[in-house]
Amino acid sequence: MTETIFSKIIERKIPARIAYEDEHCLAFHDVAPQAPTHVLVIPKTAIRSLAELQRTDTGLMGHLVVVATELAAKLGLGDGYRLVVNCGSDGGQSVDHLHVHLLGGRRLGWPPG
Repeated sequence: MTETIFSKIIERKIPARIAYEDEHCLAFHDVAPQAPTHVLVIPKTAIRSLAELQRTDTGLMGHLVVVATELAAKLGLGDGYRLVVNCGSDGGQSVDHLHVHLLGGRRLGWPPG
C-alpha cells in the first residue's frame, strides 16, 4: 500500500489531535470537520478500503466500530451520532486507507450526500 496521510499520522510524521490509540487502531479529530464532533477511526493495518476487507478482518472491523461507539459516549454524543464508511471514489472515499467517520454534535439529516 502506498503511503497516505493516515499512515503518516500513525507513524507520527504528521501531527494529529489523537482521541484514542491502541495496538490495532488510532482515532483522531478530523482537520476539516463535517459536524461539531468528527473523529476518524483508522486501523493500523494497511487496508485500502471496505472493498479489500477479508473474512480474517472481521475482528478488526468490529473493533473499529466498538472504539467509535466508546468514543461517542466519551465525547458526549448521547443524543445520537452517525458512523460512516465510504468506499471508493464514487462512495466519497478521499483517502485510500480504510476509516470510520464518527459524526455528531448536531442533528444529522437524511439522506446524506
